[in-house]
Amino acid sequence: MSDLPKLLRLKVSQSSRRPTRQILNSLEHVIVVVPEKPSSKLLGTVPHGSQLKRQLIRTGKPIVESRLKNDNATGITLAIFAADSAFDRLTWARQVIANCQRNNPRTVGIFTAGLDSDRRTEALISLVAAAEAVAFRMPSFKSKEERQLRLSSIKLLGCKSRIELKETRAESLGNNIARWFTALPPNKLDARIYRKTVQELAKQYNIKFSFLNETKLKTLGAGAFLAVSQGNASRSAGIIRLSYRPNGQENPAVALVGKGILFDTGGTNLKPFKNMLDMHMDMQGSAVALGTLIAMASLKVPYAVDTWLAVTENRISATAYKSQDIVCAANGTTIQVVHTDAEGRMVLADTLAIAAREKPTVMLDYATLTGTCVAALTERYSGIFSNRAAANQILRHAGVSSGERVWPFPMDSDYDDLLRSNVADIKQCSISGPGDHILAARFLSRFVPDSTPWIHLDLSAGQAKGGLAHIPSNVTGFGVRLTLELLRTHHPLELAQQLSS
Repeated sequence: MSDLPKLLRLKVSQSSRRPTRQILNSLEHVIVVVPEKPSSKLLGTVPHGSQLKRQLIRTGKPIVESRLKNDNATGITLAIFAADSAFDRLTWARQVIANCQRNNPRTVGIFTAGLDSDRRTEALISLVAAAEAVAFRMPSFKSKEERQLRLSSIKLLGCKSRIELKETRAESLGNNIARWFTALPPNKLDARIYRKTVQELAKQYNIKFSFLNETKLKTLGAGAFLAVSQGNASRSAGIIRLSYRPNGQENPAVALVGKGILFDTGGTNLKPFKNMLDMHMDMQGSAVALGTLIAMASLKVPYAVDTWLAVTENRISATAYKSQDIVCAANGTTIQVVHTDAEGRMVLADTLAIAAREKPTVMLDYATLTGTCVAALTERYSGIFSNRAAANQILRHAGVSSGERVWPFPMDSDYDDLLRSNVADIKQCSISGPGDHILAARFLSRFVPDSTPWIHLDLSAGQAKGGLAHIPSNVTGFGVRLTLELLRTHHPLELAQQLSS
């Protein structure tokens, strides 16, 4: 039996017809989008416009609702669209969809009035993205099912020209995958189940699957990864490699690397209760890398992509690694272990080094890596780091355009002074806490060749209470939209050239 959910369950259609009485009778809810300060004449063209106008005046709210007096008692939401940035548009869309979901409709129509072509497209794409996110059912294991969201169909009305939704739907697919895996409890997603389920998913998209188990990693000299995995009760940890190869291409244009710590106790330096409570989500970086790859494969991007998932737990046991251990990574770098709860950078070090051997044009990694990045940015932005200063502006622009906002941090070489070791090539981390997100990035840069443009995302926005942008769940799947936007606007070869210029 498949462990995968139905990843894209929302039916989306487009019609040139306006919302006639017959169409309204076939829908359970209708969303009408209008510009800021709509005229009385414009509201007169909207179903139930006079009542909705009174609601706008009485409440002063930008989103109001009513119900039609038809056989279906169709609900109607009037939403003023005044948002400018992508993030604000997506946040607005989540609020609008949440409003209409109070009545738990199966079928929702969306109609715009008074918007020009560009604004209309922005509004509709944002609403479809928000609807995709809310329609997706996150994991639930209750013995008695709660009232389920029923949203299954969206119809865009009055579409004189067809709106391209292929990229929006691919982004939703990737985000749903990232959120689904991240939210699974640790006894429902161990290394064996993760490997099996990823293999099944890869097969659906004609992606080659291979697995570097602990024995293979030992032959590759991956001592940093193995230091973390040696504390596990079973020998099921390893690195998953997924290879997307369109048109027989061999050399990867992009390598995506994800931290997949399926549960993090902190190891020998044990975490306190509250810090450990949600550590089944410490594999979110790998889920984002996986979701991004599946989205790219669904879009049939014309270049080869490798995705590497570093999958293990970080457990407390008699065999767990310890502070002051000395280990050797796959690229020959010796590491002085300082804190066993800095395991993410250990598994990423070897995974980056091994992925780099395939000579990708560009490398990106994703990880819920440091609390200091959350302290610096909160859960609304994620941190970005790169071995190319030119990446900062490009990534910030991609963040603004996608609605997944990022902020660059310094990568100056003098930070390495804080990682200098007297007994090894480098310390795993500093004994003191400040700037750990920067030091973690400097540490990881040691395992990426200088010749390879590399971007590191510290996913401080991977969890946000109440959701973020169009995503309604606390788990956000942050990173999928950002990466797709980056690679949509910059072919990997072009991106590498711009980063190196």
